[in-house]
Amino acid sequence: MPERKTTPLKELDERLPYRLREQFMTSPELSLLRVLQRMVKTHYVICPKVALNDIFYIARPNENVHFFNKIFRKHVDFLLCEPDTLKPAFGIELVKPIARNETREADQFMEDLFLSAGLPLVHVPSDERYDENDLAELFKISIVKVKDSGSLRAPSKTDSVPMCPVCGRMMVLRIHRNGSEKGTKYYGCMDSPACNGVVAIG
Repeated sequence: MPERKTTPLKELDERLPYRLREQFMTSPELSLLRVLQRMVKTHYVICPKVALNDIFYIARPNENVHFFNKIFRKHVDFLLCEPDTLKPAFGIELVKPIARNETREADQFMEDLFLSAGLPLVHVPSDERYDENDLAELFKISIVKVKDSGSLRAPSKTDSVPMCPVCGRMMVLRIHRNGSEKGTKYYGCMDSPACNGVVAIG
């Protein structure tokens, strides 16, 4: 009888504590994915479980740092992207059935987040089976919401943080403490005082 090999305790101790999940997607998610694949064909690329901070960035992050936790470690169930550029076209979120005329706070935040960026978000009631015609209507509703909200606009030039013109690092919003410009805001290099890069505001 061949001798049975055992794994040394040292090797077990050094093994990383990660394990493969048995299920990557729930049954309702898989069911919806299959219907979406039939619906969109090659018109869109379907990306499941996309992190919100891979889709959105926070305008002036050092001013709006409290908004970070709202999207940190959160994802949208599906993101439909343009096949050539992978530019996001639709978000799709599975929602649990609730009483009529009620909205969960988390669902409302997702709605507001996508609307503010001018990106349609399709809320799909979680189920084991989905009808293509019903889903098509939900897509139409999401497009109308974006148009009615007036969110299809170009982002403001002040929404993004400039990169340092001297060293290329991200800049940080600062306030002049002294001199003739005391109290006015400007962007200074995050590596200050080692780098003296400055970008004026306005």
